[in-house]
Amino acid sequence: MGMTDVLIVGAGPTGLVLACDLARRGVAVRIVDRSPVPPRTSRAKGPNPRSLEILDDLGVAEEVLAAGSDPLPMLKYRDRRPVAEADPWADSAPSPDARYGRGWLIAQWRLEGILRDRLAGYGVRVEPGREVVGLAQGRDGGGGGHVDVTYADGPAGRARYVVGCDGAHSSVRKLLGITFEGTTAEDQVMVCGDVDLADGALDRTRWHQWFDEDGAVMLCPIPGTRTGWWFQAGPERDGRGRPLAPTADGFRRLLAHHTALPGRALTRAELLSTYRVNVRMADRFRAGRVLLAGDAAHVHAIAGGLGMNTGIQDAFNLGWKLGLVLAGHADAELLDTYEEERLPVAARTLDLTSERLRATLEAIRRPGGGLDAAITPDTTGLGVGYRWSSLAAGGPAPGAEQPGPRAGDRAPDAPCADAATGERTRLHRVFAGPRTTVLGFGPGSAAVLRETADAYGGDAGVRVCRVYAAHEDRAGAEPGAVVDDAGHAAAAFGTGASGDTGAGTVVVVRPDHHVGVLAPADDARSVREYLRRLHGTGRSAERSPGMVDAVR
Repeated sequence: MGMTDVLIVGAGPTGLVLACDLARRGVAVRIVDRSPVPPRTSRAKGPNPRSLEILDDLGVAEEVLAAGSDPLPMLKYRDRRPVAEADPWADSAPSPDARYGRGWLIAQWRLEGILRDRLAGYGVRVEPGREVVGLAQGRDGGGGGHVDVTYADGPAGRARYVVGCDGAHSSVRKLLGITFEGTTAEDQVMVCGDVDLADGALDRTRWHQWFDEDGAVMLCPIPGTRTGWWFQAGPERDGRGRPLAPTADGFRRLLAHHTALPGRALTRAELLSTYRVNVRMADRFRAGRVLLAGDAAHVHAIAGGLGMNTGIQDAFNLGWKLGLVLAGHADAELLDTYEEERLPVAARTLDLTSERLRATLEAIRRPGGGLDAAITPDTTGLGVGYRWSSLAAGGPAPGAEQPGPRAGDRAPDAPCADAATGERTRLHRVFAGPRTTVLGFGPGSAAVLRETADAYGGDAGVRVCRVYAAHEDRAGAEPGAVVDDAGHAAAAFGTGASGDTGAGTVVVVRPDHHVGVLAPADDARSVREYLRRLHGTGRSAERSPGMVDAVR
């Protein structure tokens, strides 16, 4: 039986992002899904700014932007008449430290198609109709371990690691016996579907929301379609007040009841589903060689649109750690930091979304209230960090509040220029691809960068980048160096405009764009110890010939 490095169960956005990240590292990856064909779901309305940065790193952001649209202003009605308009994104614009100021509207199946195409470029295809029914962890003679995987039909498989990205009803989680604690609010119910409305029935530049005392209907145009809309509504109920299952005719009755449109304006309805507010979390995200990500690990209220985004961000946290462990650079303990970092984020997301849902339910009781109550700066994902993590090394002395990120925070972006060619680039471009980056600010950082390049040079896992201030002499700049010509990088990292006498600062940025170390440039030891933990000792460590460089 052939062994694969990582078997991913579930080919939604979480599984696909993880597969792309692993495949570009040269990891042998398989991805299976129990569905015989890719599901056409419209559950998620699109990536938030942090997810867009991740999709950018994976090389698919341009395609995602082309296939979707800006998030739309919300037009709110009461008693069939428009009463208010709100654009919760009106003030969000790109900034030097964050290229994406707002999320993006795209059908989930379009996003999944783009990720499947990217994955196919690495020679990996989703294997449909493969349902996992058994997992058994074993040890090899050589001290390594594996997981034996049984499928509902077809031959068994074996993998070094298995990741369950198979949704809220995860078979992987159930097979592990991991509890999924939480609540299901049986009374908080919504019916959803993809519908077609008669051409011209409604203005497609708005997300229309009818909130009445006795229910609600929301219609959002699906980008890339001419007459397609996402339909969400409070359900019809029977005589005893129990919610009825969604049907096309039921949708027509809801439309006629709440809006000024006749029921017949709805010409097609499919992908009908009932959504109940579920707030649940796995009590652990790892059991030996099996890990959980996305909805398999946590589900929460829909408010703020964080479900798919939290999963994509789980995958991006896990991918590089699996890659470094499988390459033999890092100890398997590195995988413990996945749960250490992401479980508290999931717990906080559960609280945040429940709070946003409460705020939204409160808002829609008043005419003019609507879903904009769910959108807050918290929902961009840009503020999520891991300061508590054992991978957040050192930091400023307590009480020394300084500008810029701390260890564990997302590393900011900044526009800059290539030192050799003068071409425009950005720090997140420098970080892109499956590598750890060591940034050096100020002349004093040259020695650490040289030592790092000597130790890890030629190993695609670590790169160094000297960030020159506009006034610095760049003669003899190493390839890959950048010029912080407008001072945005120094401002973002709080390194100040170090003059030629400044000791300088060195920053280790993890492959998922989070700061690992931020230290004075003369603290070579912190950098050395951190890199050793992730990448082994460098030149003496085994080479991993399978590294695939980032697609630029």
